[in-house]
Amino acid sequence: MEIHNGLEHFNANKPVITIGTFDGVHLGHRQVISRLKEIADSVNGESVIFTFYPHPRLIVSPEENTLRLLTTRDEKIDLFREIGIDHLVIFPFTAEFSKLSYEDFVRTILVGKMHISHLVVGYDHKLGRNREGNYTVLKELSKELNFTIEQLDVLLMEDVNISSTKIRQSLETGNVARANRYLGYDYTLTGKVIAGNQLGRKLGFPTANIETLDEHKLIPHDGVYAVRVKIDNSDYEGMLNIGTRPTISHNADHRSIEVHIFDFNQDIYMHELTLYFVGKIRDEHKFESLDALQEQLKKDKESALEILSGQ
Repeated sequence: MEIHNGLEHFNANKPVITIGTFDGVHLGHRQVISRLKEIADSVNGESVIFTFYPHPRLIVSPEENTLRLLTTRDEKIDLFREIGIDHLVIFPFTAEFSKLSYEDFVRTILVGKMHISHLVVGYDHKLGRNREGNYTVLKELSKELNFTIEQLDVLLMEDVNISSTKIRQSLETGNVARANRYLGYDYTLTGKVIAGNQLGRKLGFPTANIETLDEHKLIPHDGVYAVRVKIDNSDYEGMLNIGTRPTISHNADHRSIEVHIFDFNQDIYMHELTLYFVGKIRDEHKFESLDALQEQLKKDKESALEILSGQ
């Protein structure tokens, strides 16, 4: 996969293109990408994903602090690479670019610079200023500019159309199992190990306190989760607590993220690790004593091992 930060060096044979933010790279997105690759193969062309950085909302509404993303730029790159497309264009999204009409975007960028052969869009895709470029007007423009276009139907699962919004809602209520079904993989969170208050060690459950690498990354609902952990290319199992402890938290929502890694006794301070959310064990709540908390942690570990063994 070739990665292009802009279009200065972009060159593709009969480019078959799809456009979007692709937050989550979920099953709905994958349906579009699968069709993209299929068409590219059929015309001896190359598959191209055109996406943006930073996220458009950060530019269009800079005063807003509610944006929470399912995937960081690096995570999206890894997911696209796994899927196996030919080209990934990460186009710089600016205030000036946000004012471009859909027609100017198609004429100057898709046709003028990328020499598009075919465009694949999702069921609700709109592009350009004020999202005026819907499938109907794009289809008319494609006839004039000599490229073809195809719109895919919505992907339903459990009678629900899969979308980034539905996945965010699932994670925000702690339903990681449903989020994972819609994503097609376990939701991940990458961060750096920072200093904590050492309470877990006193209870026999030492934890690594995690600071997320991207402040806009969505952190699931407070609670205890069964997780897989990747550190330095090695895989482990563990349980994770998410809660509201602003004194040791540096993410935008001021919440602590602490993971207890099973059968692990290494110093990983300042190391980077990735958490894979497998299932929720329980909500977070206050205990009457440290002894009561310790007993609950033992039960949590049993629950986590049971969830992880069921994968």
